Amino acid sequence: MIKNFKWLLLVSLTFAACTKEDATPVEAPVSPGSAIFTKYVSLGNSLTAGYSDGALFKRGQEGSYPNLLAQQFAQVGGGAFTIPFCGDDNLGGLLLGGTPIQGTRLYFNGAAPVSVPGTPLTEITNQLTGPFNNMGVPGAKSYHLLAQGYGNLAVVSIGQANPYYARFATSPTSSIIEDAVVQNPTFFSLWIGNNDVLLYATSGGTGVNQKDNLDPTTYGNNDITSPTVFASAYNELVNAMTANGAKGVVANIPYVTTIPYFTTVPYNPVPLDAATAALLNANYAPYNGGLVSAFNAGMITEEEKAKRTITFHEGLDNSVVMVDSYLTNLAALSLPSYRQATASDLMVLPAQNFIGALVNDNPQQVNGVSVPLADNWVLSKDEIAEIKVAVDAYNASIKSIAEAKGLAFVDANAVMSQVFNGGIRFGNYHLSASYVAGGAFSLDGVHPSARGAALIANKFMEAINAKYGSTFKALDLAKYPIQFPKVIN
Repeated sequence: MIKNFKWLLLVSLTFAACTKEDATPVEAPVSPGSAIFTKYVSLGNSLTAGYSDGALFKRGQEGSYPNLLAQQFAQVGGGAFTIPFCGDDNLGGLLLGGTPIQGTRLYFNGAAPVSVPGTPLTEITNQLTGPFNNMGVPGAKSYHLLAQGYGNLAVVSIGQANPYYARFATSPTSSIIEDAVVQNPTFFSLWIGNNDVLLYATSGGTGVNQKDNLDPTTYGNNDITSPTVFASAYNELVNAMTANGAKGVVANIPYVTTIPYFTTVPYNPVPLDAATAALLNANYAPYNGGLVSAFNAGMITEEEKAKRTITFHEGLDNSVVMVDSYLTNLAALSLPSYRQATASDLMVLPAQNFIGALVNDNPQQVNGVSVPLADNWVLSKDEIAEIKVAVDAYNASIKSIAEAKGLAFVDANAVMSQVFNGGIRFGNYHLSASYVAGGAFSLDGVHPSARGAALIANKFMEAINAKYGSTFKALDLAKYPIQFPKVIN
């Protein structure tokens, strides 16, 4: 009897063990917390629209962080999330009256990023009927979201309206914010302000810092928006979106110094043999001598003379020569404003194919060496400083307005800084800001990859959970690609 009892006990323990092991864990249902996600509308620029690899195309739009958020919101009653899709999955680019006005997307051919061959299929005169939940518009600045007629198709060709918004604007006189508010959203996201400095940066600082100009209608496309104008526009946007009690999440602006567009091309990529270095030094000797004369005449300091003196050496790591408009004007001595770049200057990504190239096939005329780089190829230390001042002011306004309105807040600047400074590890993967292979950014060096967009969506959900008590689960970043192939299946 005792022996039989032992066998029964063993069988019962085995059965219990099997039952425990085979049981499927039951996850707690996702809770919306105090937020209502029935009608979600996203506002922003290309980062919101799903722009990637230098273009807007359907697969990128599907992977946009707002669409990823909407898929999670659907678990707690979130409704349909409509997107003004482009006309193809693969190509990207835009047509106006059959003429291409935006090129196709990039893909990596094994050696370098190149454009997908083909003609764009998205004709902007083919008006889309909304409403659309994703109101992200590539190229939009803060004040553009308030501008009536920003999608007026009749003036797109002369640069007075946005071709992406022209596809789905409700009328030639509507504004993005009006088209968003009329949908009466219960929840919104707003990530705007990047272009208020980014276009200045990507142009190499060729625009104007409009810090004291309060009339944005007089700004050029590459100008830095006045922090006062930004704060006013941002406050108006948030007031409009929250007027009917909607809750939301906002994000601040990352520093441009953390994205591959400005961190990939080195400032000192020039290798020289002894003879070439000597020849270059001889050619720049008159310029260096003029700097000595300027110093002796009290026109520049010893520090500036040293900063501007150009010297080359045999071997690697010679710095490129650049134009710097922040230097003292020495036109009276017929001296240009040249100096060699330092680690505090950033070469724009397109410079990788320009530095070292011959001018008119002349071996004596080499870009960045015997021919100094023009302003558009370099974001100088002083230009970087101006951008930082503006971004810091924008971010202070975003944080203050978010706190005043009780909105969830994403410190996108801190996230991008983390990606740049060492990266983010998840499982067996590592996400960094390295160009092509880092995984966080697409091939244009500015916009996120599909995996980068998933990371952004996770950060937005973290902020939403923290503010409203919701319990959204993080996306598995490993499920999202870092590059799209030439042909997307």
